[in-house]
Amino acid sequence: MKLRLGLPKGSLQEKTFQLFRKAGYQITVNSRSYYPVVNDPDLEILLMRAQEIPRYVNDGVLDAGLSGLDWIMENRADVVEVADLVYARQSQRPVKLVLAVAQDSPVTSVSDLQGKRIATELVQVTKDFLKQHGVEATVEYSFGATEVKVPDLVDAIADLTETGSSLRANNLRVITTILESTTKLHANRRAWDDPWKREKLEDLAVLLLGALRAESQVGLKMNVPGDRINEVLDNLPSMKHPTVSQLYNSDWVAVETILSEEQVRDLIPLLKKAGAQDIVEYPLNKVIP
Repeated sequence: MKLRLGLPKGSLQEKTFQLFRKAGYQITVNSRSYYPVVNDPDLEILLMRAQEIPRYVNDGVLDAGLSGLDWIMENRADVVEVADLVYARQSQRPVKLVLAVAQDSPVTSVSDLQGKRIATELVQVTKDFLKQHGVEATVEYSFGATEVKVPDLVDAIADLTETGSSLRANNLRVITTILESTTKLHANRRAWDDPWKREKLEDLAVLLLGALRAESQVGLKMNVPGDRINEVLDNLPSMKHPTVSQLYNSDWVAVETILSEEQVRDLIPLLKKAGAQDIVEYPLNKVIP
């Protein structure tokens, strides 16, 4: 038995492959192939556009897949959310589907879009949002280069943005956010009801989430004189409590902990001043709470 898994081809492909590598899965693929090779005989991977994955998972062509919440909603896919994987092409944060207009547009709110024309890839999600706000507008599918269509071709766009840089570069102004979307490991309901496939998916989720946690954390270890240990520990955050062990034939101790990478720059000088020596910072592959 194999678990048939759909992974996104395109902008998220390399980031997804990196995440899987940190989780212990080595994926290799020819540039022209849609069938990668993976070092797990229980997995069969197919590459396809993220937009299509939820539909094939919903229909049972795939047992599971990785795609954004936005595309699950757009496809009206009735699937099981196995794990919320917060990563995008450029960062570890959700992407936003926003309504945007030209900087000099008189439109300032959703209600101002009554009777207007809107271009987007996410037609159904955008229509649902407008309906919730009692707005009737023409929503048309955009095949790409959506940002350049305002204001000559359409009055507004609904577009996915990670940093907002593309919107700013095209002189666009956001009037509201329709939704925030993260990558979801999601499963076909029949596959989820299969005990073997469910266990395989749950194990995969543990490893992928562990790899994501590790991206923002590092390990830190150091040696500390026994009479300075309290000073060091007062400066030291930890996931729970740091590990402290006696060095052989010495009154010194070894201290080891895991912490946010953002804290390390300011923390290391403080630890040094508190008496820590031989400080080592090291990267992590997985953090499993």
